[in-house]
Amino acid sequence: MSISLREEAGGKVLVIRLGGKLTKSDYERFVPEVERLGRRHGKVRLLIQMHDFHGWSMSAPWDDIRLDLKHLTCIERLGLVGESKWEAGMAAFCEPFTSATRCFFDEDKAGESLKWINGEIT
Repeated sequence: MSISLREEAGGKVLVIRLGGKLTKSDYERFVPEVERLGRRHGKVRLLIQMHDFHGWSMSAPWDDIRLDLKHLTCIERLGLVGESKWEAGMAAFCEPFTSATRCFFDEDKAGESLKWINGEIT
């Protein structure tokens, strides 16, 4: 798995770039960062960029991951950038875990995703 985290807008935006297969240790890396930024700013915006993404490892205990994600109430906007139709479905998949406004962007619209996550376009 390849995962990178980058803060923007003084920490109010967290860009998470994912590649390969997501594991529990990957969640354990980015969930605390989201929580930390949420405590600092009240609300945080996430932009998840999926490139050559193959889903998540079933070896990760799903109940633990689900509980971790349910605590992410500090997410205001959730943008997903991907390259396939099943990745587009992840925006709907995230619905039970967050009340955040969600939007999916094809990779060729990655520039728009940055504008959307920053509130420059709706």
